[in-house]
Amino acid sequence: MSDTPWQARQDWLALAGRVCAVTGAGGGIGAEVARQLLAEGARVALLDLDEARMAQALRDWGVASDRAIAVHCDVAQQESVQAAADAVQAAWGPATLLVNNAGVLYADAVMDIALDKWNRLLSVNLSGYLLCAQAFGRHMQQAGGGSIVNIASISASIPQPYSGAYSVSKAGVKMLSQLLAVELGEYGIRSNVVSPAMIRTPMSEVIYSQDAVRQRREKIVPAGRISTPADIAAAVLFLASDRSSYISGQEILVDGGLTQTWLGLIPRPGFEKEDAAGAAAPANGSRSLHTKGDNS
Repeated sequence: MSDTPWQARQDWLALAGRVCAVTGAGGGIGAEVARQLLAEGARVALLDLDEARMAQALRDWGVASDRAIAVHCDVAQQESVQAAADAVQAAWGPATLLVNNAGVLYADAVMDIALDKWNRLLSVNLSGYLLCAQAFGRHMQQAGGGSIVNIASISASIPQPYSGAYSVSKAGVKMLSQLLAVELGEYGIRSNVVSPAMIRTPMSEVIYSQDAVRQRREKIVPAGRISTPADIAAAVLFLASDRSSYISGQEILVDGGLTQTWLGLIPRPGFEKEDAAGAAAPANGSRSLHTKGDNS
């Protein structure tokens, strides 16, 4: 990594020329990650089942064919993943950044979900991450290092009910990422997680199309808004770059502060926002709650 002071560098992330692979790149988070990587000068392979959407994205961006390629890939199939990794290597050499992002979501109660739907979700959301890490990770070993960024969710730590195996899959992604960090560290490969909270993507747009629901959701986020794929991509690019060279096995929550609000949802008479705003501050400028055992 360069010792040049960051203030003096225009390409602070130094991703120009980097060979990158992004799964689920046909839309949403994956497409925005790919777009931002291209804006930083990287070479990007978009991996997705939907070839038409990838082709449209590349046309919209107006990117040269030597900077971006679209590769059909079913992350749940080992042969498809290996073929995609080999195609990227044949085009540009080994990818030294893998963004595991492809995912699916089904609405089901745990007690009712059919086993085939449970297994299908896990095959994409968890096993797919493993297969991609194996295929691209071997190429990174040959290249002497790299970075794997896994997209999880706050539901990896907080159960998301009636979503089938989704929370289970994302919890598995967190542990898989930690295992990869430990086992691949000796090869110069880092592995980290980026976990979004509420976000507007094609998968979730049906929720936010209802103004009342959107406004209620915005109200409970300290940042006052719902995140966008650009918010997630910014964290991914940081973890992709050498600016995060000593960060591995970690999780970055991109949630606008949402996960820090839980205690504020618990009724605390006398210590609510209205109480704090309306109370006259005592002489010492503080407010105390006397409990048994206080000497004051």
